[in-house]
Amino acid sequence: MPDSMSEQLRQDMECEGLLECFHGLKELDKECFQALVEAEEPMTVDELAEAVDRERSTAYRAVQRLLQTGFIEKEQVNYEQGGYYHVYSPSDPSQITDDMQRMLNDWYAKMGQLIQEFETKYEQPDSVPQSAES
Repeated sequence: MPDSMSEQLRQDMECEGLLECFHGLKELDKECFQALVEAEEPMTVDELAEAVDRERSTAYRAVQRLLQTGFIEKEQVNYEQGGYYHVYSPSDPSQITDDMQRMLNDWYAKMGQLIQEFETKYEQPDSVPQSAES
């Protein structure tokens, strides 16, 4: 990901780039999210690890990051004989986009405030024009 905003604006970006841009998610996180979106049913961490060809512990860390950002949801499934396991599915896209829009609005307001602070801090006092008659 480019370092500066001007570099970001010059680059082509796909919508999945928002996952990285807004939340700092990694390539594996995006792969896991995509696998969950494409799955017909919620998946366990083991199934997800197999889908993205990674170790279970690696897939689990990606799942935790996706849960933390609200991109996926966790559901507990109970065994009849006792015990349970968890399955994961993508969150509603409209909820994800609402959250990103809210975050963007907050960021925009904060940047506007910082720009105003910059202008106030570095504003040059009106210089007194030199008289041509001196």
